[in-house]
Amino acid sequence: VQLQASGGGLVQAGDSLRLSCIASGRTFGWYNVGWFRQAPGKEREFVAAISWNGGGTDYADSVKGRFTISRDNAKNTMYLQMNSLKPEDTAVYYCAARSSSRSSLRYDYHYWGQGTQVTVSS
Repeated sequence: VQLQASGGGLVQAGDSLRLSCIASGRTFGWYNVGWFRQAPGKEREFVAAISWNGGGTDYADSVKGRFTISRDNAKNTMYLQMNSLKPEDTAVYYCAARSSSRSSLRYDYHYWGQGTQVTVSS
Protein backbone atom coordinates (compact mmCIF):
# COMPACT_ATOMS: atom_id res chain seq x y z
CA VAL A 1 0.00 0.00 0.00
CA GLN A 2 1.19 3.53 -0.80
CA LEU A 3 0.44 6.40 1.55
CA GLN A 4 0.41 10.13 0.97
CA ALA A 5 0.02 12.60 3.81
CA SER A 6 -1.19 16.17 3.45
CA GLY A 7 -2.71 19.02 5.40
CA GLY A 8 0.26 20.38 7.28
CA GLY A 9 1.02 24.06 7.59
CA LEU A 10 2.01 26.98 9.76
CA VAL A 11 -0.43 27.84 12.53
CA GLN A 12 -0.46 29.68 15.83
CA ALA A 13 -0.67 28.09 19.24
CA GLY A 14 -4.26 27.19 20.04
CA ASP A 15 -5.24 26.70 16.41
CA SER A 16 -6.44 23.50 14.77
CA LEU A 17 -5.32 21.49 11.76
CA ARG A 18 -6.57 18.32 10.12
CA LEU A 19 -4.08 16.02 8.47
CA SER A 20 -5.14 13.52 5.85
CA CYS A 21 -3.46 10.41 4.53
CA ILE A 22 -4.77 8.77 1.40
CA ALA A 23 -3.87 5.18 0.59
CA SER A 24 -3.60 3.46 -2.74
CA GLY A 25 -2.50 0.15 -4.13
CA ARG A 26 -4.27 -2.27 -1.82
CA THR A 27 -7.45 -2.49 0.18
CA PHE A 28 -7.03 0.18 2.85
CA GLY A 29 -9.44 -1.58 5.19
CA TRP A 30 -7.00 -4.46 5.62
CA TYR A 31 -4.56 -2.30 7.54
CA ASN A 32 -4.21 -0.90 11.00
CA VAL A 33 -2.81 2.59 10.67
CA GLY A 34 -1.16 5.26 12.74
CA TRP A 35 0.40 8.69 12.86
CA PHE A 36 3.93 9.42 13.99
CA ARG A 37 5.91 12.63 14.16
CA GLN A 38 9.52 13.66 14.14
CA ALA A 39 10.86 16.98 15.40
CA PRO A 40 14.32 18.23 14.40
CA GLY A 41 17.03 16.34 16.28
CA LYS A 42 14.57 13.92 17.85
CA GLU A 43 13.47 10.36 17.30
CA ARG A 44 10.28 9.63 15.42
CA GLU A 45 7.55 9.19 18.00
CA PHE A 46 4.11 7.68 18.14
CA VAL A 47 1.11 10.00 18.02
CA ALA A 48 -2.00 7.88 17.45
CA ALA A 49 -3.21 4.62 15.97
CA ILE A 50 -6.53 3.21 14.85
CA SER A 51 -7.71 -0.32 14.11
CA TRP A 52 -8.65 -1.48 10.62
CA ASN A 53 -12.36 -0.99 11.29
CA GLY A 54 -12.04 2.10 13.47
CA GLY A 55 -13.06 0.10 16.50
CA GLY A 56 -10.04 0.89 18.63
CA THR A 57 -7.68 3.82 19.05
CA ASP A 58 -4.53 4.65 20.99
CA TYR A 59 -2.94 8.00 21.70
CA ALA A 60 0.33 9.27 23.05
CA ASP A 61 -0.16 10.94 26.42
CA SER A 62 1.12 14.21 24.99
CA VAL A 63 -1.79 14.49 22.54
CA LYS A 64 -4.60 12.74 24.42
CA GLY A 65 -7.67 14.93 24.60
CA ARG A 66 -6.41 17.26 21.84
CA PHE A 67 -5.92 14.99 18.82
CA THR A 68 -8.39 12.59 17.25
CA ILE A 69 -7.54 9.88 14.76
CA SER A 70 -10.19 8.57 12.40
CA ARG A 71 -10.54 6.78 9.10
CA ASP A 72 -12.93 6.38 6.21
CA ASN A 73 -12.26 3.06 4.50
CA ALA A 74 -14.65 3.89 1.68
CA LYS A 75 -12.41 6.84 0.82
CA ASN A 76 -9.13 5.03 1.57
CA THR A 77 -8.28 7.88 3.89
CA MET A 78 -7.23 8.38 7.48
CA TYR A 79 -7.27 11.65 9.39
CA LEU A 80 -5.66 13.33 12.35
CA GLN A 81 -7.68 16.19 13.79
CA MET A 82 -5.35 18.33 15.89
CA ASN A 83 -6.86 20.90 18.24
CA SER A 84 -5.30 23.25 20.77
CA LEU A 85 -1.98 22.99 19.03
CA LYS A 86 1.17 23.82 20.98
CA PRO A 87 4.65 24.82 19.78
CA GLU A 88 5.92 21.43 20.97
CA ASP A 89 3.64 19.79 18.39
CA THR A 90 5.91 21.18 15.67
CA ALA A 91 7.23 18.24 13.64
CA VAL A 92 6.98 16.37 10.40
CA TYR A 93 3.97 14.10 10.67
CA TYR A 94 3.98 10.69 9.01
CA CYS A 95 1.19 8.25 8.39
CA ALA A 96 1.94 4.55 8.51
CA ALA A 97 0.21 1.22 7.99
CA ARG A 98 0.68 -2.36 9.07
CA SER A 99 -1.21 -5.53 8.34
CA SER A 100 -1.05 -6.93 11.88
CA SER A 101 -2.65 -5.63 15.06
CA ARG A 102 -2.74 -1.98 16.10
CA SER A 103 0.62 -0.82 17.48
CA SER A 104 2.37 2.23 18.90
CA LEU A 105 5.82 1.00 17.92
CA ARG A 106 7.34 2.59 14.83
CA TYR A 107 9.26 -0.54 13.88
CA ASP A 108 6.03 -2.51 13.63
CA TYR A 109 4.92 -0.45 10.65
CA HIS A 110 5.85 -1.57 7.15
CA TYR A 111 4.41 1.22 5.04
CA TRP A 112 5.07 4.94 5.42
CA GLY A 113 3.90 8.14 3.81
CA GLN A 114 6.28 10.95 2.90
CA GLY A 115 5.44 13.25 5.80
CA THR A 116 3.81 16.65 6.10
CA GLN A 117 5.27 19.57 8.07
CA VAL A 118 3.33 21.07 10.95
CA THR A 119 4.72 24.23 12.50
CA VAL A 120 3.09 25.85 15.51
CA SER A 121 4.23 29.33 16.44
CA SER A 122 3.86 30.72 19.94
